[in-house]
Amino acid sequence: MAKVVLIGAGLTNLSVAYHLEQAKFTDYTMFEKDPSVGGLCRSLQQDGFTFDYTGHLLHVNDDYFKQFLQTITHLSEFVTINRRSYIYSHDVYTHYPFQVNLFGLPPAVIAECIEGYVQRPTFKHKQISFYQWALQQFGAGIVKHFFAGYQEKIFAYDTHKIASSWTGRFVPPTSLQAIIAGALQAPKDQQIGYNASFLYPKTGGINAWVAQLADTITKPISTNYCVESIDVANKIITFTNGDFERYETLVSTMPLPVLLGLIKEPASSSLKKTQKKLQCSSVLNINLGINKSDLTDKHWIYLPEKTFLPYRVGFYHNFSASMAPTGCSSLYAEVAYQQAAGIHKQTAIATTVVQLQKLLGFTSSEIATQKVLDIPHAYVIYDFWRERHIEKIHERLRSYNIHAIGRYGAWKYSSMQEAVLEGRDMAHSLIKSSGATLPFVPPLTPAQVTV
Repeated sequence: MAKVVLIGAGLTNLSVAYHLEQAKFTDYTMFEKDPSVGGLCRSLQQDGFTFDYTGHLLHVNDDYFKQFLQTITHLSEFVTINRRSYIYSHDVYTHYPFQVNLFGLPPAVIAECIEGYVQRPTFKHKQISFYQWALQQFGAGIVKHFFAGYQEKIFAYDTHKIASSWTGRFVPPTSLQAIIAGALQAPKDQQIGYNASFLYPKTGGINAWVAQLADTITKPISTNYCVESIDVANKIITFTNGDFERYETLVSTMPLPVLLGLIKEPASSSLKKTQKKLQCSSVLNINLGINKSDLTDKHWIYLPEKTFLPYRVGFYHNFSASMAPTGCSSLYAEVAYQQAAGIHKQTAIATTVVQLQKLLGFTSSEIATQKVLDIPHAYVIYDFWRERHIEKIHERLRSYNIHAIGRYGAWKYSSMQEAVLEGRDMAHSLIKSSGATLPFVPPLTPAQVTV
């Protein structure tokens, strides 16, 4: 029996394992349900193209994480990219973010957005929906022409029922001066928002550096181990292959509602009943390889209007030339849906492909390959039930010595950088509780933190 059992070999738990081993703590074991590690930070190859599990980009602003990347791989193995992202609406392309880039839209739309900003309402109560928050921040015009449509497409959920607590760094603010300036002329170099620049591996897709992280871990990772049940009273994990594992502390990165559905609790407990209350959107990730060079110079395009089924389309070949064969382009389109409502997947795929052909100007005969990935847990929905209960759920789990962490374990939004940092912090907490000594981390030099 290992003192610590890690369930899930995605980026967060790989970081936990790495930092445990850095402290010479090896009394742990790790299990992964899939044949390979990496979670959603994976890439696959098909017909000479490399596809990720949707767009995964490295946003780096933490000194420790920069040092970590330099240790695991080398920053020279990444391309540093300044974002070229656009919004397609009203039959024109405008630059992202919408709220400071109205130039090119029909004059009536621009006037409506400016007027809406000037007349935006104020909501005095503390807990407001995302829709109310967006009205308060940007006004009715900007909400109508971008935020309401886009957010409802990405969540497949009513924005009146979503809390605003998630917005933070994800939604850049604006001002009347910025709106007017962005309406009068095309933007120049803009470094607005958390994703204004990013890193991407030169070869191998986003999984390249995650695989390098996994290779640094000395203890074997047991793959094809799917959890069947967790007996919290006896601290026993049973797997679908008939094996079982005892634990003192369990660290899980599996989606929180899946974890809750597997737990066997005392009869008096109601933790399992919360499983169906946790909401998220699922995503059809439609990947295409195109026999056409220079399909576009854009990195991704937001599609807020209902006339398009996908909410976003991105272009791998503009992240790295290695993602597509010479003379070819590659893309991914994302279509969100609710599991409860379902989606006719073949119809959604066919409709999306036709819409992309019209938008981007390629033909069916130019499609070299297609790979569709169905991602059941994609975007966590910060509804008001989650706001009231999420911390109570985690407190109950911790009372059983279970730590649910990472984007889907903690049931939150987080980046790859945050996954690594959370894994580090979890490892340090486990080491402290065991009485071991944390490793010394030398101070960073300017050369070490330059990207």
